[in-house]
Amino acid sequence: MSDNWTDTRIPDQSGRVAIVTGANTGLGFETARMLAERGATVVMAVRNIEKGKQAAARITGDVTVQALDLSSRDSIQSAATDLRALHPRIDLLINNAGVMYPPRQTTADGFELQFGTNHLGHFALTGLLLDRLLPVPGSRVVTVSSVGHRILADIHFDDLQWKHSYRRVAAYGQSKLANLMFTYALQRRLAPHDTTIAVAAHPGVSDTELVRNMPAALRGLFSVVAPLLTQKAEMGALPTLRAATDPAVVGGQYYGPRGLGEVRGYPKLVTSSTRSHDEAIQQRLWSVSEELTGVTFP
Repeated sequence: MSDNWTDTRIPDQSGRVAIVTGANTGLGFETARMLAERGATVVMAVRNIEKGKQAAARITGDVTVQALDLSSRDSIQSAATDLRALHPRIDLLINNAGVMYPPRQTTADGFELQFGTNHLGHFALTGLLLDRLLPVPGSRVVTVSSVGHRILADIHFDDLQWKHSYRRVAAYGQSKLANLMFTYALQRRLAPHDTTIAVAAHPGVSDTELVRNMPAALRGLFSVVAPLLTQKAEMGALPTLRAATDPAVVGGQYYGPRGLGEVRGYPKLVTSSTRSHDEAIQQRLWSVSEELTGVTFP
């Protein structure tokens, strides 16, 4: 068998329920599509219901659409209530949705948009659904991070919401570093249960709609180098799919492309920054996240 892990290696997913956030486009769409094609019951949790329905119509399999705006605590609570009512068991929660490099904006609850959506939104959603995963052997929480977790990245506890000096690249790095810290801290809490694991993945540099918020100068440069440095969304989704379905995956692992600089290529086990493994910062971030979201994990 080739060392290249492709979608043909995804085991049969019949009987499994998978929730994929941000599934109407890009990486999330490809993740949802491939899981559905392998037999999973897939819930596409999306902000725009109409776009979600259009995307679902392009997928062969058991697919439904759920309204979810990760920048709103009310929407997260409402979505979790719906999902809990419809799905007594959940096998896969794939925290994929994200925003990258927008001008400074705030969520409905006053959080900086990238930190609020990419980290706090998924933190809250996971906490509200976790008791549906815990009884299910082989269940997984997969959170999508980024190579950006290394770029200008730290958890700025003195100004988490970037009220004093907003730098969009650094703010994105903070949110993606938080995704990894959340995964590692969650795995420590899950380990005694021996049923559910937490895993992280990143897509390398994939050609998706996320780049639409790049500063104009960077967007121009990106358009020139994109053919050389990026990969299609189908490839970018493979690390997430491997983290979600490969029987050999262990809790607390991190998957990304195997090419130079982890920019592109087939998925493999990769390492994250030293900073991401700082347990004291992880615990402080966890406590702050519970306080800000009002969600306490079971």
